[in-house]
Amino acid sequence: MSKKIFLGKNFKKEKNVIVGIMPSRNIKNKVLKLGANAVIRSGSVIYAGSKIGDNFQTGHNVVVREEIEIGNNCQIWSNSVLDYGCKIGNNVKIHSNCYIAQYSVIEDDVFIAPGVIFANDIHPGCKYSRQCMKGPLVKKGAKIGCNVTVLPYVVIGENSLIGAGSVVTKDVPSNSVAYGNPARVVAKISDLKCKTGLTDKPY
Repeated sequence: MSKKIFLGKNFKKEKNVIVGIMPSRNIKNKVLKLGANAVIRSGSVIYAGSKIGDNFQTGHNVVVREEIEIGNNCQIWSNSVLDYGCKIGNNVKIHSNCYIAQYSVIEDDVFIAPGVIFANDIHPGCKYSRQCMKGPLVKKGAKIGCNVTVLPYVVIGENSLIGAGSVVTKDVPSNSVAYGNPARVVAKISDLKCKTGLTDKPY
C-alpha cells in the first residue's frame, strides 16, 4: 500500500512541521488520517501509518510515530514523544517532555504531567526483547504527576493519582493514591481534600 495522507477540515500547521514522513520500519498500513481542527506547532513530526481524531493539538517538537491510534480532543505538549504502536483514548492530555513507550495504552480522560516516562522492555538487550515489549496500561481518568516513571506491563487503575517523582513497579488499584519509589498505595481518591479550600473533593 502506498502512502496516503488524509487531513481533516481546518488543518493548521506552523513552519518546520513534517506530516506523513515514512517510517524506516516496514509497516502494512501507510495511511495517515488526521481529523478536523488539528493544530500542529513548529518542529513537530507525524509519521505515516497512524489514525488521529478531531481537535488534535501538539506543542513544539512533538514526535508521533507510526501505527498509533489517538482519539478526539487530545493534546500532546512540547518535546514529547509517542513511540509506535500506542493507543490513546479521547480527552487525553500529555504534557511536555514525556516519553510514551511502544505498545502503551492510555484510556480516555487521562492527564499526564511533565517529565513522565513509560518503559516497555522487561529485559533490554535480549534477542527476544522486541517480542515481549509491552508498555503500561493507564485506565480511564487516571492522573500521573510530574517526573513519574511507569514500568512495563503495569496497570494504573481508573481515576487513580500517582504522586510526583514516583517509580511505579506494580499495578495500582482503581481510585487509589500512590507515590514513592517504589510507589505504594497510601490513600483513596475519596480521602483527598483540596488544600486551597475551594472544593471538598478535588477529584
